[in-house]
Amino acid sequence: MSPQKSMSGVAWFQLILLALIWGGSFLSTRIALDEIGPLTAVMHRCLWAMLVLWIVVLATGQRPPASPRLWLMFLIMGVLNNVLPFFFLAWGQLHIESGLTAIFNSFTAVFGVVIAAIVFADERLTARKGIGVVFGVLGVATAMGMGTLGEIDLRSLAQLSVLCATLCYALGGSFGRAKLSHLPPLIAAAGMLTGSTLVMIPLAWAVEGTPSFDLAARTWGAIAYYSLIATGVAYLLYYSILAKAGSGNLMLVTLLLVPVAILLGHLVLGEVFLTRHLAGFGIIAVGLVVLDGRVVRMLRGRPIDV
Repeated sequence: MSPQKSMSGVAWFQLILLALIWGGSFLSTRIALDEIGPLTAVMHRCLWAMLVLWIVVLATGQRPPASPRLWLMFLIMGVLNNVLPFFFLAWGQLHIESGLTAIFNSFTAVFGVVIAAIVFADERLTARKGIGVVFGVLGVATAMGMGTLGEIDLRSLAQLSVLCATLCYALGGSFGRAKLSHLPPLIAAAGMLTGSTLVMIPLAWAVEGTPSFDLAARTWGAIAYYSLIATGVAYLLYYSILAKAGSGNLMLVTLLLVPVAILLGHLVLGEVFLTRHLAGFGIIAVGLVVLDGRVVRMLRGRPIDV
């Protein structure tokens, strides 16, 4: 039986840092959407992050891979992990609060565990993980509200859009581990963002028109944060954690970033959340703690990985 992937102390530190960075991406994206469309917002996110990462690649003396097959993998990963989820999240944020978007985004961990269990022998779905998945599903249903599930309006569609993004992220996590985790994090992140940029430039141009660069300083500040920090720097951490801990454990970041996103949304945008939203997040949090298993092992007196 294959040894199971676990979270080391270093991986946990990187995961927490990634959560702090990504927690601010929901706010910065929402600010940018006041002036630009969702496809253009995604184009900016991929383009500038890609340029900065390739500059770093060349500055450090690394060479871009020459394999056509690997570039095809970059393109697929770019669509799965950038193009589709970034768009689903951005469109969803036009109609729901940034903090609520983060709550639904935490369901990525549930999808991630299930898909990783199907694909990888060392991330199999145990009874404990199954219980965690059930809690996650209940948490999402609670946050959405049972009445919402039977209604089709912009708000409910926006929530479903964010959930589609979580499925894409989970698929991307498993695909990335299978096809790209052997690469240096910098090369994997730069290649993936190149694939997504090649898709987003013509797509944004065709649907939303020629991108304008005459934007407010506030908008450029938001773009700079979510493209350079929350995408470029974040994906270096992403691929490093992926290699150490596996795709299922990596998806736990979506739990940690929720409090950051909620706090920023409240302080900067004045967002208010319903009791069911926070209750749903609480149930999802319990599910993700069960999925992680460290607390369960500690309560049973078993050693914890460091």
